[in-house]
Amino acid sequence: MAIFRIRVGRQIGSAALIADGYHARTDGWTSLAVVLGAVGVWLGFPLADPIVGLLIAAAILVIVWQSGKMVFARLLDGVDPEVIDEIRHASSLVEGVADVAEVRAPWVGHRLRAEVNVAVDPELSVAKGHAVAREVNHRLNHELNYLDAAVVHIDPVQESGEAHHGVDAHTHDGLPTHSH
Repeated sequence: MAIFRIRVGRQIGSAALIADGYHARTDGWTSLAVVLGAVGVWLGFPLADPIVGLLIAAAILVIVWQSGKMVFARLLDGVDPEVIDEIRHASSLVEGVADVAEVRAPWVGHRLRAEVNVAVDPELSVAKGHAVAREVNHRLNHELNYLDAAVVHIDPVQESGEAHHGVDAHTHDGLPTHSH
């Protein structure tokens, strides 16, 4: 069951289910260690029991550290670099995508929301650029089964990325000079 929980947790992107799988796996190993400790004591090695106890405590600390790190990263909107790489790779495979400029992918619970800026040939029509965006979205939904939603923004190649979306310093409506 532990292996099943860990596998399914990874497939659906559930840090809680993965942590539960680790917990179940640790329970199984600790039960086996208790039996080995009892056998060691029975065979005349009285230190087997405290040694097994220390090994179990160490195993529990390692699992708590791993699981806690994973769960707290999600709670704090942590970004998983492997997921960013998966999104970038899947997006770059779509015909018409010249570059993947930015990828943002925060976890919301055990679901992932992605924002992807892709660059295309500036000579494409709006309809063809939109078709590229739809195909990127389609590919992402197929390749990342824990993806909840993806917003795909299309940029012309020469103006790819967020740096090109800001508005230079200006004034309006009586406000001081500012930028957006």
